[in-house]
This record gives sequence, structure tokens and C-alpha cells, in this order.
Amino acid sequence: MPRSSEHSAPPVGALLRRHPHAGEPLSCVPVAEGLLNRGYRLATTRGRYFLKQHLDAPTADRATITRQHRATQRLHALGLPVAPPLPDSRGRTVAVIDGRCYALHPWVEGRHRDGAQLTTGGSRRLGALLGRVHTTLDRVMGPPPPGDRHDSARPEDTFTDIAELIRLARAHRPHGSFDALAEHRLRERRRLLAQHAHRRPPAAATAGWVHGDFHPLNVLYRGAEPAAIVDWDRLGVRPRAEEAVRAAAIFFVRPGGELALEKVRAYARAYRRAAGADGTELAAAVHRVWWERLNDFWTLRWRYQLHDHRADPQFPAVSALAVWWTREYDAVRDAFCA
Repeated sequence: MPRSSEHSAPPVGALLRRHPHAGEPLSCVPVAEGLLNRGYRLATTRGRYFLKQHLDAPTADRATITRQHRATQRLHALGLPVAPPLPDSRGRTVAVIDGRCYALHPWVEGRHRDGAQLTTGGSRRLGALLGRVHTTLDRVMGPPPPGDRHDSARPEDTFTDIAELIRLARAHRPHGSFDALAEHRLRERRRLLAQHAHRRPPAAATAGWVHGDFHPLNVLYRGAEPAAIVDWDRLGVRPRAEEAVRAAAIFFVRPGGELALEKVRAYARAYRRAAGADGTELAAAVHRVWWERLNDFWTLRWRYQLHDHRADPQFPAVSALAVWWTREYDAVRDAFCA
């Protein structure tokens, strides 16, 4: 469940006693970005740090976080732009204080860039970077464990979800323009899904280690070059090419819901070269992510079922993308695969 947007003061003193090399605290300011965990810009007498409080229930236990930390340490050693956590005086990277997990990272000076701020060359570099992430994860994590199926959404389940979300949107008070748009998009999606239900893809055939949440808020830039890939909480085994497609659908979506296909093409070509992926693998990934978008309403779930409005600004473009992608399906597939 998404956390509250309210911030309580982290236990800076207790944490820094475990990191005596980090100095004495001067200030600790919440970082605005981020939906699942909490971050703070911590200034001390010896420098600046990023203090992360892990709250997302599926990934907030010590063993899971430690595994992520070890992966980023190995990736950093192999030259990828990541910011591994700083070990404390006993060599540990996870501090459990009052039942909560914290980690101290070096502060990386940089800014976030979405696809509109990337040139064609920058889009190419982004695709190559993600391809390197995937191939390097193979080296540091070893063969992925077998077993998990990655099934696609069932239309009958989605129709049930749509009916419930329409009911909640109609009943929302005060009822405003957002709620009216939500009702419109839900009915529109129901019609689209009925038309395309026969195109449900099979379970994914291959999977590998992925970052799990590769999007503009998790890549920091210094100038035109990526300075750090952050937030490895969802490191796991999933279809790799789908992460590439999913990331592009976030980076390169325009406010009206269209994808900047020339940038997608440059990004995808670089990804395929770096990852050793072929057009057939990308075509299957495009189909599965399109289907995922057609069946997904996570922003509305947050608003109406979890009463969390932080994802509301993303809804107009996300909902429009599913409609546009369905209409321009062949062009999108060609941009990823040609």
C-alpha cells in the first residue's frame, strides 16, 4: 500500500552514531520525489548524503535491501553509474532503528530528465545504458531462478475492476473534472478491451534480472550524461525486454498521450545492441506492455481505493497513451523493432 505523503523526522542522530565517518548533522530535508519510500538530503560537518527510509512493504525487509545493496556495489565496481550505500563502522549497509530500515548513500548532484529533455543522442545513450544494466546484472546476480510465470491480465478481471472504479469515480465527492475524465476513460477502455480481448498475450517465455523501476525519477543526470541510477528496490527477475519497453513508455510519453517515436527508435536500437536482444523479443515485449497498459488503472486505484492523490497528475497522459497506442500499434512496434 502506498505510504502517506507526510514526513516524520528520521532518527539522524542514531544513524550517524553508526557512521562516525559521516560527521555531525547540520540539516535533514525531505526530498520531494518518490512515491514508495522516503528520502532526505542530509548535510553534516563532513559532507552531503542521501538518507533513505525503506517503507514499501514488499521490499522493506533487511535481507531484501541487503541483496539490493550488494548488487549495486558490484555494478559500481564494474563501472555502471550507481550510488552504492555507505557501510557503517561494522561494515553493514542497512540500519534497523525502531523497526524501520534506513540506508546512507553518497549525495549525487544531478537532475532528472524526461524524454522531452533528451536529444536523439541522449535517447540513444539511455537505451544503451539500460542494455548495459541488463547484461551486467546477468554477471553480478548469476542465472535467474526458474519457476515464476509472468501471465498477462485477464479481460474478465479487468471488466470487474472497471465497473468498481466507475462506481467509485461517480460517487467521489466533491465530484470534479478529474472524476468526469476518469469515468470517460474507464468506459472508453472497456470498449477497447472488448474489441481486443482476443489479443491477450501468452505468458512471457524468458526472464532475466532487471532494475524493476527504470523511469525518469530514478535516473540522475549531470549535464547530458547519466550520473546515477537510483532506487533499486524492485530489483528482480522479470522479462528484460519488457522493462525496456515500459521505460520508454514513461520517458517518451508526451502530455497528450503520444510517444515520441523517433526518440523511441533511437533508444530501442541502442538497447538491442547493448543487450543483445533481437526484434522478435522486442516485438513480443511491445505486445505484452501494450496489453498491460490496456488493463492497468494503477493511478485510479491509488485515488479511489487507497485515497492517495499523489499519482493524479500522471493520469491524463497515462490513460491517453493506452488509447493512442492501440490506434498506432504497428507504428509503435516498428519503432522498437526496426
